[in-house]
Amino acid sequence: MQARHTHEEHRASTPLELLFDLCFVVAVAQASTSLHHALTDADLSKALTSYPAVFFAIWWAWMNFTWFASAYDNDDALYRLVVLVQIAGALILAAGVPRAFTNDEWGIVTLGYALMRLGLVTQWLRAAREDPEHRATDIRYAVGVGVLMVAWALRLLLPSGWADVAFIVLVVAELLVPLWAERVGATTWNARHIVERYGLFTLIVLGESVLSATFAIQSAIDAGQALGDLVGIALGGLLIVFSMWWLYFAQPAEDLLARARDQFGITSMHESFVWGYGHYVVFSSAAAVGAGIGVAVDQAGHHAQISARGATLTVAIPVGLFLLSVWALHLGTPTRSAIRRAMPIVAALLVGLAAIGAPIVVLGLVLAGLLAVDAAMT
Repeated sequence: MQARHTHEEHRASTPLELLFDLCFVVAVAQASTSLHHALTDADLSKALTSYPAVFFAIWWAWMNFTWFASAYDNDDALYRLVVLVQIAGALILAAGVPRAFTNDEWGIVTLGYALMRLGLVTQWLRAAREDPEHRATDIRYAVGVGVLMVAWALRLLLPSGWADVAFIVLVVAELLVPLWAERVGATTWNARHIVERYGLFTLIVLGESVLSATFAIQSAIDAGQALGDLVGIALGGLLIVFSMWWLYFAQPAEDLLARARDQFGITSMHESFVWGYGHYVVFSSAAAVGAGIGVAVDQAGHHAQISARGATLTVAIPVGLFLLSVWALHLGTPTRSAIRRAMPIVAALLVGLAAIGAPIVVLGLVLAGLLAVDAAMT
């Protein structure tokens, strides 16, 4: 297993990577559905604590595989078999998401996570043996991942209060492992490949929002709810998701990452990590939009314990977070787009409109209208 070249031409996602992503759709769907139910029941404490925690487990497992594969994917039989083990772990993790969300039972999630991490440690140790140039970095990754996996298992033995504290500590430790490992030498990830992988996962979470909204509307129609009550929600939801897609893929991220890749150092390394880590907000907020649309459908049919204004806010707030995160990740990238420079204002506008009672269709029309004006002026 040799490191791939950082500037390898035509570096694209492999069928195995696409299969890996496809299996993560299940986990994202479980998290979004659980959030939908919590918001419908007006259980804000559960929504604000369980959803970020569950989504971190999903996102971090995907992140670790993606960056390793960008540097070392040689696609031989052993590599494929280990990745298939990681995929099995992802499916087990997905099966445990509802229990972790509603009952704070993390045993199944931890089991799936451990299986994925076992595969990842195996990959790093193989890379350390067969790639002497990057051995120090690879060993640091293997040690960090392995030690923390044991720590996650031990966390299951702690009482509730201490387990919550341990969760935060372990999340911070997980985020520090790549920073610690890459200080002795950068792995050979490919900027174009990473941008494509992140773009594909963004499509997955946006697609999950569309799927969640579709199922919610279908269920409402099957239950006899008037179609007129749903048209505005459906139209507004589509306009919002389409606008989110437009704004995300209008950002030229490849040059930003390539610069960080080629000018390796503390500053540039942090720039690439901020971009990579910042996508946690991009992904989690995009998936939450679908849950919010589902809440709005439930509220319109009088099946939710949340007000109409509150239901609209469950859509507007994650959209606002999505806009803010996309804006923040590209602060160093020049743009002529007025709306992209004004994303924080647009985010505040959408949340403000929801707070004063504007329906979802208004939010969608405002966002789409602003994009249309910006496109005409650019």
